Amino acid sequence: MATASAATRMARPRPVPPVQPELEDCCRSGCVPCVFDLYEEALARYEQALAAWEAEQAAQAGPHTLDPH
Repeated sequence: MATASAATRMARPRPVPPVQPELEDCCRSGCVPCVFDLYEEALARYEQALAAWEAEQAAQAGPHTLDPH
C-alpha cells in the first residue's frame, strides 16, 4: 500500500470558533462555571488551535521566493 505524499494528503480543516452564548443563556445565579466562563475557555482553546492550524498552513505552503526577473 502506497502512502500519500504531502501534496495529496487531505488538509486538516480550519478550526471552528465556539458559539458565543446569548445573554439569556446565563441564569444569573452565580453558577461556577458560568456559561460565559465555559465560552471563554473554549475561545482560548480555539485561538490556540487556530494558531497551530495557521502555522501548519504556512509550513505546507513552503518558502515564498521572488522571481528576480
